[in-house]
Amino acid sequence: AVVSTQSGHYGRGTIMVLNRVTYRRRLSYNTKSNKTHVTKTPGGKLVIHYATKKTQISKCGDCKLGLRGIPAVRPVKLASLSRRVKKVNRVYGGSKCGKCVRSRIIRAFLIEEQKIVAKVLKAQAAKS
Repeated sequence: AVVSTQSGHYGRGTIMVLNRVTYRRRLSYNTKSNKTHVTKTPGGKLVIHYATKKTQISKCGDCKLGLRGIPAVRPVKLASLSRRVKKVNRVYGGSKCGKCVRSRIIRAFLIEEQKIVAKVLKAQAAKS
């Protein structure tokens, strides 16, 4: 990354100061993982600061909405967090949102009820 600044006075001659900054790490290409910005230190030097990638919030597996209560951190940081931070205290906590869990439970209950009703109707039909 090269930053050029012009400073000086206009008159007899223009003084041009070219401040160059170089990468501090081994990766020398302008890739997604190597994004930087130039910062001036209190001593007046220009240095490169590396930008961290933006994090994505964890999403529900069914409805794809963001999960509340789970921090939006990079995967490496997520691996170092404790289990209680990564999930909420519920069935499918940290994987599915509360609405989807509720609908799953209700659906399972209704399917079981339907099976029982079918069994009772079958028994009544066999009896008569």
